[in-house]
Amino acid sequence: MATRGVPSDWSSSGMDGLDHGYRQRIAAHYQASATAKSRLKYCMFLHYMMALLMLAKLVPFILDKFNFFILAIEELEVPEPLGWEWVWLFGIFSSFFCLNGIKKNNYTSIKNYICSIIIFGYLPLIYGAVYWFPEAYMFIFHKGDGFRDGWYDIQLWKGYPYGLLWFAFIIPGFQLHSFTMYFSIALLRAWKPRSLRNKDD
Repeated sequence: MATRGVPSDWSSSGMDGLDHGYRQRIAAHYQASATAKSRLKYCMFLHYMMALLMLAKLVPFILDKFNFFILAIEELEVPEPLGWEWVWLFGIFSSFFCLNGIKKNNYTSIKNYICSIIIFGYLPLIYGAVYWFPEAYMFIFHKGDGFRDGWYDIQLWKGYPYGLLWFAFIIPGFQLHSFTMYFSIALLRAWKPRSLRNKDD
């Protein structure tokens, strides 16, 4: 029997159409969430790899502080670390926010992860880029004007400009954090309450 006051064709096909559209929207948000989670995990893996590189650079200083002497490491003559290197390395612990957010679909954890990436990711790299930019600039654009004669006071490591070597780390670091931010925000948008999504639309 048709519902009173509602056309029979609307109550069947119309409601089915609305329900189908709703299911499609839900499926799209689930797919967006799954994709963002997968790519965030990949970004975290790359973050761990870069953190291992940074830790390897800091190992000589750490061993020296604990009075451990390993000749092969001492012979590398790795320059002492700057403060921003430690800050960036400690930023790896922010991944616990991300892991918790992905595992529990926790909106707040992902927001905390974004904030920690800004503080412990972007800011130290910006400081490092500003600190080493003058030396990298001088080596690239003015090395023929007197660099080889010792006119410019540029720090070298194993014959290579130390500042320029740091940019081989800083630039990929910026790219990694940017991808991480993008996928984190995509995840937040997929998890946003439906009422708020409708307002945005």
